Amino acid sequence: MDTQETTTTLEDRKVNVKAKLALLWVALMFFYIYNDIFSLYQPGHVAELVEGHLEGVQFTQPLLFGAAVLMAFPSFMVLLSLTLKARANRLVNIIVGVLHVLVLLGTQFVGEGQTWLYWRLYELLEAAFLALIIWTAWKWPTQPA
Repeated sequence: MDTQETTTTLEDRKVNVKAKLALLWVALMFFYIYNDIFSLYQPGHVAELVEGHLEGVQFTQPLLFGAAVLMAFPSFMVLLSLTLKARANRLVNIIVGVLHVLVLLGTQFVGEGQTWLYWRLYELLEAAFLALIIWTAWKWPTQPA
């Protein structure tokens, strides 16, 4: 009886750049959400939130509206990354990614309390994923016209 060995290799398909960008935005949203959820476990955090402030920052309607607009961007970016044409897609991902980097940098100087390690970890992950978003959009594959 003649037996032949069959060797196979796993197929490794290239992920479409649009899908890659959409997934990066989804992951970024999870980092934002979990960072905020874990903050609820810090002693005194919830009590301050109930009083309408946190670490010296008073919550106002304009502040919360601005935060809502800012946090809506990643959700829209999931859809836009999958539906926009390449040229606009690339530009919008770079612009919104840079905007979120600037906000991340700006929030380093807000608040008066001690920064917990989980917060720093999530900030590093957020920065890394924003860099990946910007880099992926910047390096969008081209083809001859």
